[in-house]
Parts: sequence; structure tokens; C-alpha cells
Amino acid sequence: MEQISSAAAQVIIAIIPLAGIVMGATVVFFYLLWNHRRRILLIKAGQYSRPDFDVSSFSLLAGLLLSSVGLALTVFLAVAAGRSYGLLGGIIPLSMGAGLLAYYGIRRGDRAK
Repeated sequence: MEQISSAAAQVIIAIIPLAGIVMGATVVFFYLLWNHRRRILLIKAGQYSRPDFDVSSFSLLAGLLLSSVGLALTVFLAVAAGRSYGLLGGIIPLSMGAGLLAYYGIRRGDRAK
């Protein structure tokens, strides 16, 4: 049984992801705009304080997560596909995680001195 879809159905199927992307971009745009305006008003009122961001904790957490996901993907893709370009899907997050962990180690070593 061969099913033939109409041209209108194909157009609707093509428009749905585009509409989702446009709506998502609109939500992100207005969030950034309103957050910016809120910060400007807080600065003018003298109530703005810069949020603290711990780079060391972030690099440790992101490094551990990326390394574990990258290692799992690398092993899976090596077993499933062998040595191919698909293996990069696991090697890239693995190397990013290793880089973040190296940064954490270097930064931690600098603080100890």
C-alpha cells in the first residue's frame, strides 16, 4: 500500500519546526531584553550587585559531566561503528571535559601557592 501525501500536508510538516524555532527565538529575545532592562533599572536605583560566579566549581562540574558523557559515547561508538568519523561524536566532548578538568587542576594549584 503506497501512501501519497498531499502538497498541503508537506508544507504544514515543513512549517511546524520553523514556527517552533521562531517562537523559541522570540521567547529568548524577550527574556534577554527584559532582563537587561531590569538590570539597568537596578543600576539606576543603586541596588544592583554583581552575581558571584565560581569558575572553579563550574569547570569541575562541566569537566566531569563532559568527560563521563564523552567516554561513554566514545566507547559505544567505537564498539558500534569502529574507527570512523562518527567516533568524533564521543571524542569531542571527552576532550572538552579533559580540558576543563585540566583548567580546574591548574587553577586549584595556583590558589594553593
